[in-house]
Amino acid sequence: MRLEVGGTTPIAHWVYALVAPFPTIPDGVAQADLSAAWAGTLETGPFAGLPLKMDAATYGALTQLWGPSPVAAVEILSPEELLPTSWANQPSWAIIPFEQLDPQWKVLQIEGISPIQKDFDPAAYALTLEFGLGTDPGVAITPLSNRDPDKFTDIMMTGVTALVRGTALTMERKGVLYPGEDIRPLTTAVDIMHVNNEIPFTPDCAFPKLEYDKLVFCSDVRYLDLLLDIGTDVMELSGDHFGDYGPEGTLYTLDLYDEVGLPYYGGGRNLEDGRKPYLIEHNGNKIAFIGCNAKGSHYYAPADETTPGAVPCDFEWLEGEIARLKEAGYLVVMTFQHVEYYSYVGQPDLVRDFGRMAAAGADIVSGSQSHQAHGMAFVDGKFVHYGLGNLFFDQYLFCENAVCDYAFMDRHIIYEGRYISTELIPIRFIDMARPRPMTPEEKAWFLGIIFEASGWK
Repeated sequence: MRLEVGGTTPIAHWVYALVAPFPTIPDGVAQADLSAAWAGTLETGPFAGLPLKMDAATYGALTQLWGPSPVAAVEILSPEELLPTSWANQPSWAIIPFEQLDPQWKVLQIEGISPIQKDFDPAAYALTLEFGLGTDPGVAITPLSNRDPDKFTDIMMTGVTALVRGTALTMERKGVLYPGEDIRPLTTAVDIMHVNNEIPFTPDCAFPKLEYDKLVFCSDVRYLDLLLDIGTDVMELSGDHFGDYGPEGTLYTLDLYDEVGLPYYGGGRNLEDGRKPYLIEHNGNKIAFIGCNAKGSHYYAPADETTPGAVPCDFEWLEGEIARLKEAGYLVVMTFQHVEYYSYVGQPDLVRDFGRMAAAGADIVSGSQSHQAHGMAFVDGKFVHYGLGNLFFDQYLFCENAVCDYAFMDRHIIYEGRYISTELIPIRFIDMARPRPMTPEEKAWFLGIIFEASGWK
């Protein structure tokens, strides 16, 4: 019996990914461009004239499908060489088997289709190869695949939520659910939606006013409907303002979350409660969320042995806890409330503290604190985003050069217990309450700024 691409009897459907180094701006290519690149005739677009990098096994499989490629059109490297060589020679692109995905790659779409999409259809994708036997084995065979949708989990991480002041006024005028209407299709599609709500809910919260000199906040209980409507699955409570209305407001908010079944971490009824990681198992993937506030207790009301509030960062304790979670088989998502800088560049104390948690073993380190989006980094292969910017907060046209109008939602993909990819979703505010996904042109402009701030351009 002979194994070949196609074949009389399918035995495997193997998915490959078209990838580029993570700080690549284009989201994808047309199938005709990929075909032209294989033929050595691609003359336009961001990858024109660049060889397709791949390993020898991938080249052998694609040759059976497309025929041989001109020598100059393909660069054969070992699997271990593909990623560092591509990063060292940007722009570049490559084709790899799905199981070799790494967060330091950006997965490119082909005709709008990508294997990290939830609604991925392998039959409609140019890089799904069907391997089969050249003869009929005489028995029924269930084809294997290297991509099983039942082993996927995706997580959406977000930045600052504060349903107060101008955001709250807009909600009162246009409806409680109004701020989430443009992003809701994205936030409700993921398996785990993270929100960092910094503000306590109180039953007697006064009608909102646009008072920028007032920094003691509460939210009307009705506003919780917005967070539920966008599909919030886990709430981070490490924010500066969680204790603004004293222990009573904090405990009332925690009771409210318990009542609607909304788990939380990074803050709690006392230090022990707030330190507990949020643990979830989904499609066989074990994921732990852990977080803290690194600003110092004079900025916020910290939890202690008997007092509710946000959890202060104890880095030695965190290192031990992350090690414990990793030993138990969890993929660790570490989030920070930290100093708010109005800069695209991650500042030295952020680089130090976020890097320390990545070095301790956290797979993803995400900054929930920033009002202006920051750059990002890979630390020992771990993804670090120093600040995502606002999700819901009233800084529309407030910051110099409107820098607080732009932010990120980060979609992270987990497969078979391994963090394999991140999709950056830039958003832009249209008023004091409502963000929308950026247009392709806006996204290209913004990613250029962020990648430069990350030291990648």
